[in-house]
Amino acid sequence: MVLPVATLGAPARPFGAVLTAMVTPMTPDGAVDLDAAVKLAKKLVDDGNDGLVLSGTTGESPTTHAPEKAELVAAVVAAVGDRAAVVAGAGSNDTVHAIRMAEQAAEEGADGLLVVSPYYSRPSQEGLYRHFAAVADATDLPVMLYDIPGRAGVRIQPATFDRIAAHPRVVANKDATGDVYAAAKLMDATGLAWYSGDDGLLLPFLAHGGAGVVSVSAHVAAARFADVVRHWDEGDHTGALDIFRTIIPVIDALNGAGFQAVMAKAALQVQGVLEHRTMRLPLVEASDDDVAALRVVLAQAGLLPVAAGHAKAGTGGH
Repeated sequence: MVLPVATLGAPARPFGAVLTAMVTPMTPDGAVDLDAAVKLAKKLVDDGNDGLVLSGTTGESPTTHAPEKAELVAAVVAAVGDRAAVVAGAGSNDTVHAIRMAEQAAEEGADGLLVVSPYYSRPSQEGLYRHFAAVADATDLPVMLYDIPGRAGVRIQPATFDRIAAHPRVVANKDATGDVYAAAKLMDATGLAWYSGDDGLLLPFLAHGGAGVVSVSAHVAAARFADVVRHWDEGDHTGALDIFRTIIPVIDALNGAGFQAVMAKAALQVQGVLEHRTMRLPLVEASDDDVAALRVVLAQAGLLPVAAGHAKAGTGGH
């Protein structure tokens, strides 16, 4: 596909500005629902996403398997690959496994890879560098690193960013450290495109030259996120802030408890986009009380179709 062109004066955006870390829809018996995934992908792009990240943590990557991941990439690329960047997760604490995922994603037509720090193993900085380099060497696809110490148990240090940024296929980083000041210094030092991995920090990242956001809340508010970025790029920072403030309750509702995949599926079901909110263990679907609370937040934010806003609160997972 032709990747999105940056707005004049905007930072380099190799994967666009607003990307959703897309959930993986499932049938009531827990099978990956490719038809629902295609429907969701089309809606997300129609609503303002210029990129989608598949098989990240929000896509339940730990509990979906190689053939499912490959089929998901192929289906989404066929559906929206001419309109949006499709970035495939290639994250594992087993480097050989991560390489296989990268190769399969490339074979199925992905536009880029998201490569998270190896989790749980807590490798050294040398181990992190070698892991990232090995995955980046495995295909011709551009790579977005993913620094998320809260889940991985290890943080990518500045010296490691300096080394890996020299790799010709490492072009971006998704930052979920919450440390905007450190990010500002790293953007300047490495020249990488920097994406906020926290919805709530989009504006501070843009203020420091960030490229955009890889979002959970954009599942239901992509147009608002896109408008925030557009106003910011046009120099209307007050307008960007005004729009952002309308989605703060939505950001809190989908991210606050730390169960982003669970709450995103529930919110999509409330909007009528997904029929089911089925999860694979160890994640469990949102309760009817959670769904009722989400419905109130989405309605107050003006993010529900009229019919959905008046529908019965407890819709059930199946």
